[in-house]
Amino acid sequence: MDPVLIGELLAGLMFFGIIGFLLLGFPVAFTLAGVSLLFGAVGMFFGVFDPSNFGALPNRYIGFMTSEVLVAVPLFIFMGVMLERSNIAEQLLLTMGKLFGSLRGGLGISVIIVGAMLAASTGVVGATVVTMGLISLPAMLRAGYDPKLATGVICASGTLGQIIPPSTVLIFMGDMLSGINSQVQMAKGNFAPTAVSVGDLFAGALLPGFLLVGLYLAYTIFKAITDPQSCPATPVPAEEKQDLLREVVVSLIPPLLLILSVLGSILGGIATPTEAASVGAVGAMILAALRWRLSFATLRETTVATATITSMVFVILLGASVFSVVFRLMGGDNLVHEFLHNLPGGTLMAVAVVMAIMFVLGFILDTFEIIFIVIPITAPVLLMLDVDPVWLGVIVGVNLQTSFLTPPFGFALFYLRGVAPDDLPTSAIYKGIMPFVALQILAIAILFIFPGIVTWLPRLIAG
Repeated sequence: MDPVLIGELLAGLMFFGIIGFLLLGFPVAFTLAGVSLLFGAVGMFFGVFDPSNFGALPNRYIGFMTSEVLVAVPLFIFMGVMLERSNIAEQLLLTMGKLFGSLRGGLGISVIIVGAMLAASTGVVGATVVTMGLISLPAMLRAGYDPKLATGVICASGTLGQIIPPSTVLIFMGDMLSGINSQVQMAKGNFAPTAVSVGDLFAGALLPGFLLVGLYLAYTIFKAITDPQSCPATPVPAEEKQDLLREVVVSLIPPLLLILSVLGSILGGIATPTEAASVGAVGAMILAALRWRLSFATLRETTVATATITSMVFVILLGASVFSVVFRLMGGDNLVHEFLHNLPGGTLMAVAVVMAIMFVLGFILDTFEIIFIVIPITAPVLLMLDVDPVWLGVIVGVNLQTSFLTPPFGFALFYLRGVAPDDLPTSAIYKGIMPFVALQILAIAILFIFPGIVTWLPRLIAG
C-alpha cells in the first residue's frame, strides 16, 4: 500500500481515537499525548513516521515557557480570581438588581450587564457562573421567573468571558495564529508579513462581544413583552432607593476603571497584553484591599487557584503538541488540506465546515482542548485560502463559547447545577440554554455576512 495513504489513514484514525478515549473519561492531556505516541509507534512500524521528529518537542516546550505573550495568561487568571474573592460581582449584581428590578425582565437584564462587565474585568467563567448562580438565581426564582429563562440568562452571561477581552482563549489563539500566519505568508512568498498580535484579536473581539450582549438583551426584552409572566418586575422598596445612586457609583466605578486601564492600554498601544495583565493583577489586589478583602489567606488561595488553572491549561497544551507533531508528520495536514480545498463553495464553505466541526466537538470537549487540537490542523489551510487571521480567531472564539453551553458536557451547565436548588430539574437548565445557543449561531452568521464587525476596529487602531 502507498506509504502516503497509510500515513493519512493513521492520522485520521488517531484523531477519532483521541475523541473516543476522551468520551471514555480519560484525562485530556494524557489522552492527547498517549494516543499520539501509540499511533506514532504504529507509524514507525509501517515506515511512515520518523521518531527523530520528537526532538522538536523540547524546543517547542521551552518556547511556551519563555513566551512573553503567554505570561499574560496566569496574570489575567490571577486578576480574575482576586476580583472574585473581593466580592465585586456580588455588589454589582445586587446594585443592578435594584436599578432594573422595577422593569419586567429587569433582573435578567441586570445579570447580562453584570456578566459583560465581569467578562471584561475577570474573564473567569466558572467563578462568574457560580457567583451569579448563588446570588441571582434564588432572587429570580423568588420573583416568579421561569426557571428556564433564569438559568439560560445566567449560563450565557457567565460565558461572555470567553470572547470579551481580556480572554485567555484569545491570548492562546493570538499566539498560535501569529506563528501560523507568518509561516503561511512566507510560503506564499511574502517575507515581510503583517504581524498578528493578541491586541489585534482583543480589538476584533470587542464589537462581536457587544453583539452577543445585545442579542441576549434583545431576547430578554422580547420575553418580557411577549411572555411577561416569565420575567415579572420586582419593585424596589422606597427606603432602598434613597442610597441607590451612591451604590451604583461605588459598584461601577472601580471595575470600570480597571477595565479601562487594562483594555484601554492594550487597544491604545500603550502596553502589551502581558504588561496590561500585570497592571490588572495589581489593580485587582488594590480593589480587594479597598474592600478589606486582601489578606495573606486570600493571596494564598488566589495564588494556588491561579497555579492550578494555569497548570491545567498548559499541560493540555503540551499534550496537544505531541498530537500536532505526529498528526502533521504522518500526512494529516495534507489530508485536511485536500479535504477543505475540494469542498464546493470555496473559502466560505471551508470555514463553515471547520466551524461546524468545532461546534460539534464543543458538545464533548472543552474550549482549550478544541483550539489546541483543531487550530494547528485547520488554520494553515484556511489562511492559505486568504482568510483574515483576526476574523478567523474571533469567529472561532464566538463559536467555542458554545462549548460551555451545549449539553451534555457544557461546563457552565455543571457550574450552575452545582449551586442551583435541588428542586430545580437539570432539564430546565438544558432547555433554558437552547435559545442562547441559537443566538450564538445567529451571531456567527452575522459575522460571516458582515466580517467588518471584526476587522474594522483592528484596522482603525492600526491606522
